[in-house]
Amino acid sequence: MTAARRLLLVNGPNLNLLGIREPAVYGTATLADVERLTTDAAARRGFDVRAVQSNHEGVLLDAIHAARDDCAGIVINPGGLTHTSVVLRDALSGVGLPVAEVHISDIRSREEFRHHSYIADVAVVHVMGEGVAGYGRAVDLLIDAITGHAEG
Repeated sequence: MTAARRLLLVNGPNLNLLGIREPAVYGTATLADVERLTTDAAARRGFDVRAVQSNHEGVLLDAIHAARDDCAGIVINPGGLTHTSVVLRDALSGVGLPVAEVHISDIRSREEFRHHSYIADVAVVHVMGEGVAGYGRAVDLLIDAITGHAEG
């Protein structure tokens, strides 16, 4: 197991608008609620969380690259970059950390252009369509993958 007991939480473009943007699709929870939920879920398993959200792809790439130094895994909701960003996929693949891909909505039941995820093949955990609660489940599944055993 990696000595680091930290997860990087990455939220991509427009996720700063959670609670405001399309509440019928994404709910009324805010980004602060997501970060709190994720931090609490990780703390229950002895991990802490560093969170980053940006509408700028390069900021997300830099945070992912820096995670090599002190993180054991990455929880990411790439937002619209899920369907467009080969460079985000390459950054996740390149750092060699286990990745949990999270989507608040079920991207497979939405517009066809949302069905493809460039992140899917580099993620060891996939959680979608569970609302913001999916972040907590993603944390648990990712920590199971990192530690090699399920919470018991």
